[in-house]
Amino acid sequence: MTEELLVGSPGDERLDTGDDQGVVLHNTGDGRLFVLVDDELVAVELRQCFPWSQPTRYLSLWGGAGNDEREMALVDDPAQLSPESRRALEAALANAGFVLQVMRVLSVEEEVEIRHWRVITRHGARSFQTHLDEWPRALPDGALLIRDVAGDLYRLPPKQELDKVSREVLWAFID
Repeated sequence: MTEELLVGSPGDERLDTGDDQGVVLHNTGDGRLFVLVDDELVAVELRQCFPWSQPTRYLSLWGGAGNDEREMALVDDPAQLSPESRRALEAALANAGFVLQVMRVLSVEEEVEIRHWRVITRHGARSFQTHLDEWPRALPDGALLIRDVAGDLYRLPPKQELDKVSREVLWAFID
């Protein structure tokens, strides 16, 4: 699969780079992400095209500001990027807090209009809140996706991959 890169003025069409490593990404130690356009690094912001169903695919990279803001590149599948670009993209996703991978669910407690979650993610223990009417969404692979009140996304693996305690805590959401 090839990646496409938008260069030139906003009216220009996407240009096919001709190989599956056409999008070249770099990041800095401060969490900013850059795309290489015409031998120049351009700062970009990640936007998920399908944050619920495909949170780590179809990532739109936007650069510029105000009326000059435009899509610089679209990454259909990060697996098609070079290893260096993929690492830069993964670091940017982690820094942006787009999708946190939940390994275990410790508790879910309800209060007035709020649900308090305590989980273990790949990056350690975390707690967050969701609205009572915000239910986990089932993904095509059987995983669950949860959006907290701050807009962060949490991906839980399919129920058969969860430990017994996590399944018991989540029984109301996954049966």
